[in-house]
Amino acid sequence: MVKSRIEVVLAVFLFVVTAGVVITLSLPKTYMAATRIKVRQDTPNMSPFTAPSQQQQIMSVYDMYFLRTEFEVIQSRPILYEVIRNLRLDEHFGRIYSDDGGKLSPAECYKILADSMKVQQYRDTNLIEVRIYRSTRRSSKEVARKDCALIANEIASVYRDSRMKQTRSESEQGLAALREAYRAQQLKVEEAEKRLEGIRKDLKVSVFTTGYAGGASVASLDNAKLERLELNRISSRKEMLDRETRLKQLENLKGNDLLFSSSYVIQDPTLTSLRQQLTESETNLKRRQEMFGERHPDVVGAQSVVEDLKKKIDDTLKGQILGLRTSYEIARKDFQAAEKDLEDAKKDDINARGEQYLPFAKAEGEVARQRLMRDTLETRLVQENIGIDLPRTPVEVVDPAEVPGENEPVNPKILLNVILSIIMGLGCGIGLVFFVEYVDTSVKTVEDIEKFIGSTIIGIIPQKVRPLPDEGTDSPHAEAYRVLRMNMELSKKLGGGNTLCLTSGGAGEGKSLTLFNLAYIFSQTGKKVLVIDSDMRRPTQHKMFKVSNRLGLADVLLDRVSIDEAIMPSVVSTIDFMPSGKLPSAAHGILNAQRLRQIIDHVKTKYDYVFFDSPPIMGVSDAGILCSEVDGVLLVIQHRTYPRAVSGRAKTMIDNSGGNLLGVVLNNLNVSRDYYYYYSSSYNYSYGNSAKERRQDRVEKALADKVVPPKGTQVKGA
Repeated sequence: MVKSRIEVVLAVFLFVVTAGVVITLSLPKTYMAATRIKVRQDTPNMSPFTAPSQQQQIMSVYDMYFLRTEFEVIQSRPILYEVIRNLRLDEHFGRIYSDDGGKLSPAECYKILADSMKVQQYRDTNLIEVRIYRSTRRSSKEVARKDCALIANEIASVYRDSRMKQTRSESEQGLAALREAYRAQQLKVEEAEKRLEGIRKDLKVSVFTTGYAGGASVASLDNAKLERLELNRISSRKEMLDRETRLKQLENLKGNDLLFSSSYVIQDPTLTSLRQQLTESETNLKRRQEMFGERHPDVVGAQSVVEDLKKKIDDTLKGQILGLRTSYEIARKDFQAAEKDLEDAKKDDINARGEQYLPFAKAEGEVARQRLMRDTLETRLVQENIGIDLPRTPVEVVDPAEVPGENEPVNPKILLNVILSIIMGLGCGIGLVFFVEYVDTSVKTVEDIEKFIGSTIIGIIPQKVRPLPDEGTDSPHAEAYRVLRMNMELSKKLGGGNTLCLTSGGAGEGKSLTLFNLAYIFSQTGKKVLVIDSDMRRPTQHKMFKVSNRLGLADVLLDRVSIDEAIMPSVVSTIDFMPSGKLPSAAHGILNAQRLRQIIDHVKTKYDYVFFDSPPIMGVSDAGILCSEVDGVLLVIQHRTYPRAVSGRAKTMIDNSGGNLLGVVLNNLNVSRDYYYYYSSSYNYSYGNSAKERRQDRVEKALADKVVPPKGTQVKGA
């Protein structure tokens, strides 16, 4: 199908490719500039209160949602509105996009900026790339190129400053809350000290002070041991509560919550390392599953690594929980022992001195607890005051944007568009051919004639055929007519008859030229042939015979001349010709069966073959009369011209008129495309030989087919 309609494919292909190239070259150029930034979680570059190993452990904690969140923050309205204000894009975009050159609203600028912006994250890294695209549709190349780099770098700068401001704001809010808590705790210490002093005076407890007035420490002469035991009990209780809290937290957590929270509760470097390895292994397993499938050996191996790490983590967690439970039991026993020692000391002191010091001891313990809480808050406050001024780099510009070159637009991609145009052109051309072939119901193959028309082909005539005398003795098309002549002579349907009629279903199917060349081929065998142009409405035979059409068949039918007077010799000695003659406008329908039968009876005994050039059988009554009176009818069908229904209807009309249809002549066939196997095996049999052999074959065939005309007669084109 493609080969038979290669012109359509080439036309559509050239049109689409040309349109694609023209459109590509006419499109405005789009430039792009990109800046890459490195995004980290908010931690100081160094911490004077944390060991380097612990700081590294804290920084290595992975938050799977952090980068995705920051990816959206970069494109958020606060960031882009700040960029618009800093670069005064409302005025700049107004000069480009506004008809009057006025300012645009922030919302309009944001829409333009968001449409020209693209943010992408590099997989398995902390890098984010911000791309800005600017077109030359409304601005010059220089303005578009500069805008790309300027806006991209400004977005990175605004985002970095925003992260820094946000971090400092959060730290200052925390410091304010911490200062308020410290002041409240200081008041509690002062109240506890006042109560202690009142109890001491009321009970007349003798004490020695070391900076008591300033709140440093208070101790009684007889209560030094009790104070030491009380401090020991407080320390043991704190240790026990700390371990109890951790143990309960771990026991209440399950699954991933336990896995991700254990590093904060236990702070075991080994567990943190295993959890990082598990995350990397699960990422590797997912990538391999996407690449290879579930049963691939690499996937199975990666799955086993993940399962092994999970087992190690479970074993480590169990060991840590068991160790924490044991540590808690030890701390609980230490606390119970310290409490027992304190109670025993108190009993001894009470027994020795009564209950004089008991209220004082309780008040003194309360002062110690309040002072411990105040000192803890004070230490934390000092650390945060120092930490807020430490350098932080949560966002680092790794690769700032540069102004793209004038000859470096990202769109349109000329090579890609040309390739796509070529592919689309071929696809559209081939698709159009298939569509046309689908809707085309004309005769395309020999099988179409046999299947849809119900007849056989006795001849195939190629394209670009001219009258054989004009083509000369070496005509490459003569063999097709020889095959047709042979099939007619061997046809049992003809039954020895010698009058033949060539007709067609519609006009312009090449029946007149086919008849002329067929008569010429018959004449070359020495047969005496008569050609009668019976198509009186559109006569063409006289033009090929190069004679006048003044007298002919019409005059015979009107009894103006005799049959012999209407017959004239032609350029070929063995072919006589009767033109159609001039048909008067009021004499349509003069051809009748009786008169036609008289003409046939008169000429069939004088000639070996008589050929009638009939008008198309559909719409002209003369053709039906001719088909009914001659010995045989040839139906000429032009390849890929009329629908199969027209040819089928023509065959039916021949049968209805009583005509003896010998077969179908398929005309105007492009044998090199449409019916290659016929061309190779029948029509061009000798073309497979060398050039010298082909010339020799043509000479031998010409000598074999040549008929010597009578003396004194010239044969044109022989």
